[in-house]
Amino acid sequence: MTLITLVRHGQTDWNLEGRIQGSTDIPLNDTGREQARAVAAGLAGTPFDHVYASPLSRARETAEIIARALGLPAPLITVGMREHEFGTAEGMLWDEYVERFRARREDVPGAESVQELTERALGSLERIDLAARRRSAPRVESVLLCTHGGVIRALLEHVSGGTLPAPGERLGNGSVHRFAMDGGGLRLLDASMA
Repeated sequence: MTLITLVRHGQTDWNLEGRIQGSTDIPLNDTGREQARAVAAGLAGTPFDHVYASPLSRARETAEIIARALGLPAPLITVGMREHEFGTAEGMLWDEYVERFRARREDVPGAESVQELTERALGSLERIDLAARRRSAPRVESVLLCTHGGVIRALLEHVSGGTLPAPGERLGNGSVHRFAMDGGGLRLLDASMA
């Protein structure tokens, strides 16, 4: 079994403006860096064997700040945990997106479906779990992974059968979500939507 702590990256200027980032590589702002330091302080004393991050700079920098604060090696990059690809909607304000597309992602040219995102993220977690079990069996390995709100939301919906998160519930920047994975099955242990 592998314990997986997913952390949503810190704030960016586009988060602050209410813009859809998707796969657009927007960096953390100063508030986002402070949020990453706060997450590290909250996780102090929690043992982690490895730190992973999405390749997008906002998640990667969040992971770097946390790893440094916890005295861990630099994060390993896992491409499958990058944010949901919103196609032509990237850069739009959320209100514009809802008005134009009625929040139906399948109508957005070039957008990835939630199913595609979920499968991509689960595949990445399965590879992390397999590597952890090869390294540490029979010991349980604990990893921290900095990723994105869309990825975490898709995984929460997957493990809960669509009951989490509640409709309209916001996954805050720097929120922490703990899962366990055991040879292919993912389950939620704890979520702090912050």
